[in-house]
Amino acid sequence: MSAVETTVGIAPGPEPSRRRRRRRRAGAVMGVLVVLLGGAGAGVGAVTLAAPPGTGPVEATAEWARDHGLNWLVTGLEKLQYAVDAPSEGGTPAGGIPRAPGALSDPASTPPLAPVAAGAPLPGEGVWQTVVAAHGRPAVQVTTLRVDDTHTSYLAGVLRMDPVLVRGTLHPGVGEPAGHWHASTSLAGRAGAGVAVAFNGGFKLSDPSHNGYYAEGRTVAPLLPGKASLVLHTDGRADVGAWGTEVWMGPDVASVRQNLLPLVDDGAVNPTCATGGTAEWGSTVGQNAFVHRSGFGVTADGTEVYVAGPALSVCTLGRLLADAGVVRGMELDINPAWVSGTYFHDRPGHTPQGFALFPAEQVPPTHYLTPTMRDWFAWYLRS
Repeated sequence: MSAVETTVGIAPGPEPSRRRRRRRRAGAVMGVLVVLLGGAGAGVGAVTLAAPPGTGPVEATAEWARDHGLNWLVTGLEKLQYAVDAPSEGGTPAGGIPRAPGALSDPASTPPLAPVAAGAPLPGEGVWQTVVAAHGRPAVQVTTLRVDDTHTSYLAGVLRMDPVLVRGTLHPGVGEPAGHWHASTSLAGRAGAGVAVAFNGGFKLSDPSHNGYYAEGRTVAPLLPGKASLVLHTDGRADVGAWGTEVWMGPDVASVRQNLLPLVDDGAVNPTCATGGTAEWGSTVGQNAFVHRSGFGVTADGTEVYVAGPALSVCTLGRLLADAGVVRGMELDINPAWVSGTYFHDRPGHTPQGFALFPAEQVPPTHYLTPTMRDWFAWYLRS
């Protein structure tokens, strides 16, 4: 969570000239943070110039501001931008429901997801497509859905993984959690061998929501009871739950990434998704703002599910997870600069080929091929 300049992504829809005017107004808001902090001295400038690949000047400045007690300023500017650049209502997705890039075969025979939007599904909506296979079986499948009844020109992506065929790893960022780790900060070179999926982690560890982080036997930020926790076990299997009651520390725990409160529990969306505030859903533009969001969860049979898209509130993100069969799920990060679901075709001896999960994704599929600022997850094909 950061980047005031990228709070809202605009998808194709009606009134293009109006959207261009709104985008220009939002663009003016984007620069406010840099202007306001421009007199802060070399500290801000140094962060901006030294930002790792994939992190722009305003993103780096916003990160610096949040880390130096100015979270209120960044959040205020995010809300101002949202006021002038909220996603449009109505319309249909430009070009309809796309075929998943890199799809390996005809649509899967498994039942499609029911549409979230009212009425009959659009052609191809909710239909699962295999994008990564292993041993002749689907390892990763994806589908695309309209996000809700109101923002009907926006599409979210849903990705599910078979834990028998893939294994997960928490990777550090060069800026957060920083330090020296065995896990790589990118998929460059040998680190990318066998990669199937990569996606963003959660809010900054310095966020007032106080999210914990544990990996490689080290606690970077304390693991707090009740927090939503994505736990990776030493066998590469993932689980999600409230820390201390549904998931907990043990000798087989490889990593824990906490973020906010559980969004889906026992298959039901948290009822505070629309009424909770900072304590539940963080210092953001608000749980009812429709912005880029991402989430992760597990189904009753252990299938691992990642959801991401534009124009999502906390509640609609939760509904997409629950509809995909998730019994325990959590929100990860928000904003187009950080929401980054990518799946890959492994090419032994060559750089893996990445594909964006949803059409409006602004983080390029090459993002994880270079060092990243923030922590992230990757899933690899099992040997």
